Amino acid sequence: MLRSCSSGELSRESFPPHILVFPSKLPRLHFPCVARPSYGFNHTHRRFSKNPNFLGQGLSTTVNIYSQKLNSRESRVSLQCHSKTLFSPARSSPSNAKKKKYGGVLPSILRSLESDNDLEKTLSSACENLNPKEQTVILKAQSNCERVIRVFEFFKSLKDYVPNVIHYNIVLRALGRAQKWDELRLCWIEMAKNGVLPTNNTYGMLVDVYGKAGMVKEALLWIKHMRVRGLYPDEVTMNTVVRVLKDAGDFNRADRFYKDWCIGRVDLNDLELDSMIDFDNGSGSAISFKHFLSTELFRTGGRNPVSESLGSSDTESSMRKPRLTSTYNTLIDLYGKAGRLKDAADVFSEMLKSGVAMDTITFNTMIFTCGSHGHLSEAESLLTKMEERGIAPDTKTYNIFLSLYAAAGNIEAALEHYRKIRKVGLFPDIVTHRAVLHILCERNMVQEVETVIEEMEKSGIQIDEQSLPVLMKMYIDEGLLDQAKTLFEKFLLGYELSSKTSAAIIDAYAERGLLTEAEALFYGKRDYPRQKRGIVEYNVMIKAYGKAELYDKAFSLFKSMRNHGTWPDECTYNSLVQMFSGGDLVDHARDLLSEMQAAGLKPKCQTFSSLIACYARLGQLSGAVDVYDEMIGAGVKPNEVVFGSLINGFAESGSVEEALRYFRMMEESGVPANKIVLTSLIKAYAKVSCLEGAQRVYEKIKELDGGPDNIASNSILNLYADLGMVYEARCVFDNLKENGGADGFSFATMMYLYKSLGMLDEAIDVADEMKQSGLLRDCSSYNKVMACYVRNGQLRGCAELLHEMINRKILPDTGTFNVLVTALKKGGIPIEAVTQLESAYQEGKPYARQAIIITVFSSVGLHAYALGSCDAIIKAEIPLESFVYNSTIYAYGSSGQIDKALNIFMKLKDEGLEPDVVTYINLVSCYGKAGMFEGVKRIYSQLKYGEIEPNESLFKAVMDAYRAANKPDLAELVNQEMKFAFEGQDNSESEVEGESEDFALDL
Repeated sequence: MLRSCSSGELSRESFPPHILVFPSKLPRLHFPCVARPSYGFNHTHRRFSKNPNFLGQGLSTTVNIYSQKLNSRESRVSLQCHSKTLFSPARSSPSNAKKKKYGGVLPSILRSLESDNDLEKTLSSACENLNPKEQTVILKAQSNCERVIRVFEFFKSLKDYVPNVIHYNIVLRALGRAQKWDELRLCWIEMAKNGVLPTNNTYGMLVDVYGKAGMVKEALLWIKHMRVRGLYPDEVTMNTVVRVLKDAGDFNRADRFYKDWCIGRVDLNDLELDSMIDFDNGSGSAISFKHFLSTELFRTGGRNPVSESLGSSDTESSMRKPRLTSTYNTLIDLYGKAGRLKDAADVFSEMLKSGVAMDTITFNTMIFTCGSHGHLSEAESLLTKMEERGIAPDTKTYNIFLSLYAAAGNIEAALEHYRKIRKVGLFPDIVTHRAVLHILCERNMVQEVETVIEEMEKSGIQIDEQSLPVLMKMYIDEGLLDQAKTLFEKFLLGYELSSKTSAAIIDAYAERGLLTEAEALFYGKRDYPRQKRGIVEYNVMIKAYGKAELYDKAFSLFKSMRNHGTWPDECTYNSLVQMFSGGDLVDHARDLLSEMQAAGLKPKCQTFSSLIACYARLGQLSGAVDVYDEMIGAGVKPNEVVFGSLINGFAESGSVEEALRYFRMMEESGVPANKIVLTSLIKAYAKVSCLEGAQRVYEKIKELDGGPDNIASNSILNLYADLGMVYEARCVFDNLKENGGADGFSFATMMYLYKSLGMLDEAIDVADEMKQSGLLRDCSSYNKVMACYVRNGQLRGCAELLHEMINRKILPDTGTFNVLVTALKKGGIPIEAVTQLESAYQEGKPYARQAIIITVFSSVGLHAYALGSCDAIIKAEIPLESFVYNSTIYAYGSSGQIDKALNIFMKLKDEGLEPDVVTYINLVSCYGKAGMFEGVKRIYSQLKYGEIEPNESLFKAVMDAYRAANKPDLAELVNQEMKFAFEGQDNSESEVEGESEDFALDL
């Protein structure tokens, strides 16, 4: 919402018109390519060429003409420079221009009026016998509109006062600048009643004030009225009109008006009153500008027709050319803004040919025009020529170069022009410092910024308010919070902080997640007159709470606004509705939307869209439809996001017909379907396994720019996988890989397809390819590949992936442990051990996760990984449950460290725990590997005589121990004993277990 300006914007948008980087005659420049022929100069009608050397050719011609003039008249150069016939030096800027001195009683009267609060008393005592010229001086010297009116009313009250157009011009200008349009209308009517006829100056002034107020059409109507009265615009008025149109970006009309003026034709027939928009003057008056201009204005003008003799001095005549420097400056700026660089160069050349004096503004305008279009070498050439001819560059000249080089990314050159200002005897102004600080702050050049601030302080120059948020943002982004705080507190010692600036700083803190600092600034005590917080501050703070997902705080602040005299605006409501919708607080969002509309505020399309998306995301499609209908009723046109949310919502719910209905409505509304919407349709068709419809939509996506993205391709791939269509799925998958769009979902889908069809080798190939592609980035992707390895019996590969996953600090989830449990079952671990571990995990017992992982590593021979975890558990010296001891006994025993395994068994008994069947199974294995047959016999004896409950896995462990010791006869004896113990039981349970294992892996 609030942002600092980029370096490219510094000279165009970031500064108010009165402090622009470029000359005051040059408002903010934009450069759409509007090509129109320049009239009044010697060049043919043509469009602006896109040849990059086009400007260079035009400018080189100009410079050649310029050089030829100098060479051919070398003997006269010094005379021309002294007499200022060819070039005039820069006019003094307002900052160093001396005030005009007056003789007689005027100085004392002006001082009295300036210092005395009782204006009427001072006027009565000193201003009753002034002549008209002295009265004009007094009027022009007043600082604001109210004082101008009071002085004018006093003069009118004098017995001998004779109304004159100069006084009315001053009053009309003051009223226009203050935008007191009703008072201006009444003053105009009074002027006509008093028989005072408007002049070219009057109309030019009215065009100027209306244009600066943004009412361009109304400004032009004054010219239309002027022509009705028989007056023809002089060059100053023409220049004003062109400037107003130029500032409004209407380059074609400005160019056309200038050309028409040159041939004596100014009719404005294309300007119609009906095309005007009524402007609210804020006074509650029922009279609109349209009504005023179409009735009072023309009726008044019609009562006092101007005689032809009055207007004959400058009426329609033969071809004319401009003679004023200011006109040429405006035209150069116009063509520069319009992107017509050749025409701008031709105007510059015409000035040379016509002997029209150039000034600093002329060169500054040309420099900016060239530089802003990337022709910095030509701009530097102009600077050199400017200095050669004795036209001294001013601070604005260097400001322009500073901004141009910054926009081009040449920071060193920009800073060189900053340093050059003092070298040539000039002083940086507020714009200079603002520009250089913006340039450096955007690049977080802290040291250089502080050097500039130090130079400013030495010169007694304070940081201006517009630069404060930029500086604060730099410090905040760099984590230099103490410096930011110091700067802020220092600024407050001499200035009052505006609401806009405060909001920008709050936003800078909030964007970095520094909510405490943002709150401190928002809620902090205010020791300056503006105690009331502005609406923009509330909006930014509410946004900050939303960003931090502190929805209660955001809503509480919203509810407290009115108590502090600030009422929420559209931005407040839009932000809150979107915030709550994003947090799935659908009821709050809906209530606020209703409250917003009840307050007469109009929600944005994005606000409706966020609420519709929230309803759709929550599966509450009836609510989404209600909001959509409400949106249509409010006259807000839905966009592709609105339709996309509805279509996707119905697609997810399997309501294909509804999804298609809204798709048709979208097409009927003229909203083009994007890939997101079409992908939602594929999902809708996939829900009902409608292959034909999905393929038709997919082909439509192929026709769009860029073709299908990975989401659309994955959607159709998933449908092919569900339908078991291997060839079609492989084609889509291969195409995704070729375009670099294959992601984890793509690989997982292909693995699922191959596994479901029993194509395990192909599934493993895809899993290996996925691993090599670096797409194992999260728990889900690891789980899918590990499951594929387990399904194919590659248990060691699964364990290696598990170790890699742990090393990358990716915590295993429930899906991971489901795969690991299945791996243990397939790896020959006794079912009793697996069941014990699985139960411990499901019950959330301490060290259950570690016990499973230890057992997995040990079962596939990755003993180093397993024993590392075992050692850490044993050293912890904390009470452990039997299943943990069992897993460590198994790990040490399987690695051959029998002594450690038996020590763990003794520790289990020391802890008062009784060995269970899993413990005995692990002990038998250890005894067998160590050749400790007495231990095996002891456990077998307990099993045989019922001291240990008969268990098939334990019997098998004893048999394995005897076979390992090459005692097959004893193994067969145990086998017979086992058959006798379990006579009559079947293996149906193990078959069910096998089926459940495969099912778990598929999940």
